[in-house]
Amino acid sequence: MKKVGILYHPMKEAAFLLAQKLEEFLKTKKLSVWLCSAWEGETAKAQVNGTDLMLSIGGDGTILRAAQVVVPEPTPITGINLGNLGFMTELSVDEVEEKLTAILAGKGWIDERSLLEAELSPVDEDGKTTQKFFALNDVVVARGTVARVIYVEAFIDGEPLTTYKADGVIVSTATGSTGYALAAGGPILHPQSKELLLLPITPHLSSAYTLVLPSTAVVNLHLGDTYSATLSIDGYINSPLSSEASITVKHSSRTVRFLRIHPELSFYGSLEHRLKGKQ
Repeated sequence: MKKVGILYHPMKEAAFLLAQKLEEFLKTKKLSVWLCSAWEGETAKAQVNGTDLMLSIGGDGTILRAAQVVVPEPTPITGINLGNLGFMTELSVDEVEEKLTAILAGKGWIDERSLLEAELSPVDEDGKTTQKFFALNDVVVARGTVARVIYVEAFIDGEPLTTYKADGVIVSTATGSTGYALAAGGPILHPQSKELLLLPITPHLSSAYTLVLPSTAVVNLHLGDTYSATLSIDGYINSPLSSEASITVKHSSRTVRFLRIHPELSFYGSLEHRLKGKQ
């Protein structure tokens, strides 16, 4: 290992102070180190090439930003938890130097997670371009600033499913099943599951059930006439949608890799503690 990147939550002073401390620690190990705010994704992305490990300092939200930075590179992420839930983070502040030393010595294991690939079209008035996104947690089509339901036609593998009349529609990975999808009433999937979840957000007189779809499924969401709507990727990349916008979501060939040092414990055994914000 020669080069380490550190992404920190810019609104938490403790995250920046820890980033500086770890920078000095890693430099004593003769490593090249770079630091960047997790909110400056493009700046961080420009430095990823050749990075052997990405440290994320914050919570799960910072992890989601780190995932956007590293894709499509295979750079693994190790999360240091300063947040509440920490479903994806690995280290506590108290143990970070000890465990990081072990990681640098070649110990640890890779936890590989699925990604969604979403394509939005059209994204300009001429209807000539598309835009592609990757999501570790979820792709959400939701109502905008006007508090009215939106109409979303859903197709699976080209076949019509239903028209949702709801606050929105979520397509989620297994990783995202403990996030927004869970709050919307969806089931929890094991992190290594390849299946996708498709579910509406507070539906009104329309289909209210969740579908668990195979990894081969291609979901198309077509927006009907609406006052305003938004495409949200992992909860922080948000793009306004015009009427008749179409979003195609599928399982990506890309993955996100987490470098972990703690023993691989039962997901189910720790689930209740994690849902209550305990480590």
